Amino acid sequence: MSRLSLEQVKLYLGKVPGWKLVEDRMALSRTYNCRDFATAISFVNRVAELLEPDSQHVEIHLNGGMVTFTLATREAKGLTGKDFALAQTISKVS
Repeated sequence: MSRLSLEQVKLYLGKVPGWKLVEDRMALSRTYNCRDFATAISFVNRVAELLEPDSQHVEIHLNGGMVTFTLATREAKGLTGKDFALAQTISKVS
């Protein structure tokens, strides 16, 4: 899958409310606030079950009840349609 241009990325952002562009890294990011640490871990585990071994690069930062996901496709060195599809999937899990 080919890397999206900045203009394409900005168009796709409207389809993933709550996600923001990390422009200097060409990545998507969103932070979720969970009730507590155990709920945050459960959320991360549910998302992890959806990831395939060959899926794009996903960074997960866990801090207490806060979980931040950062998405990019390593091979494309930026964002692809797969990243936006994964962002939509994660949003549905939350």
